[in-house]
Amino acid sequence: MPDRRDHWDRKVAKGLAFLRRRLSGDYEVDEFGFDPDLTDAVFHPLVRLLYRDWFRTEVSGLENVPADGPGLVVGNHSGTVALDALILSAALHDQHPAHRYLRLLGADLVFRMPVVSELARKTGGTVACNPDAERLLGNGELVGVFPEGFKGVGKLYSDRYKLQRFGRGGFVSAALRTGTPIVPVAIVGGEEIYPMLADIKPLARLLKLPYFPVTPTFPWLGPLGVVPLPSKWLIEFCPPIPTAHLTDSADDPLVVFNLADQVRETIQQTLHKLLERRPDPFGP
Repeated sequence: MPDRRDHWDRKVAKGLAFLRRRLSGDYEVDEFGFDPDLTDAVFHPLVRLLYRDWFRTEVSGLENVPADGPGLVVGNHSGTVALDALILSAALHDQHPAHRYLRLLGADLVFRMPVVSELARKTGGTVACNPDAERLLGNGELVGVFPEGFKGVGKLYSDRYKLQRFGRGGFVSAALRTGTPIVPVAIVGGEEIYPMLADIKPLARLLKLPYFPVTPTFPWLGPLGVVPLPSKWLIEFCPPIPTAHLTDSADDPLVVFNLADQVRETIQQTLHKLLERRPDPFGP
């Protein structure tokens, strides 16, 4: 009982200290709007409940993520709702020895949505464009990008774990211009949280959305349909791909394409390996 009281006393004291900092303005926000204090005190604890307790996430290969300096983390995207970006960000910060923040690059739509836009900025996100990516990398930040974009998040369940096209390889150009190592990461588990059975395209166009999903629980169960299914997640960071020797080739389409294809193939092969390790999507 004394240990439990001490635990809650510490939680209350921590919460009061957070409120005091917020009310007094004793916290910092960078030029992109990133608020580490809010991220540590509110965002990461909430996401931690998901990745640790609901999805039972296992993370491997963290030794491949730089302990300091810039790094470009490139992952596969899936899940109808892009929870994989949030899970990756929180799990990396919690479990990496240096507790690094992952500065996520998001689609324009994210930053046009009320509330969501502000939350994305506060937790370290910014628009997925080369100038912002290069500035972050130039500042020594760890940047996260999902080149499949909405094509990956909005694909049907029948196409699960099949990587979509990687766009024009803009992320490779940003890495080349800054000499930043690229760290491919494979994420298994996101495809099963909201299995998309169909896409109602006319409704998506009406609502100005990239897709309107039909899943086993949405829209049939109403608000309950937004509860993700408790799939088992595996995240593996692959060995980094150096780019410092290719800085003069940032504008060479052939170099950019080949490097983007190498990253894509690395992620795809790692996904196959992880799926063999996880035969049951909802196992322990």
